[in-house]
Amino acid sequence: MANMKTIAQNKKARHDYFVEETYEAGIELCGTEVKSLRAGRVNLKDSWCSIIDGEIFATECTFLLTN
Repeated sequence: MANMKTIAQNKKARHDYFVEETYEAGIELCGTEVKSLRAGRVNLKDSWCSIIDGEIFATECTFLLTN
């Protein structure tokens, strides 16, 4: 893939935990989440992912509303 800009990153996870393996994946967002993400108004500080039946679910991701 071409060089893509990282929009949001959970820096706390790499500080508090040893990350043994990483994965890159797409994410499905609704309209307001896309707008907030493009504006850089997303908080991943307390977020985590769970694998359920072969699917990855992100939990506690906060998208701050934009005007």
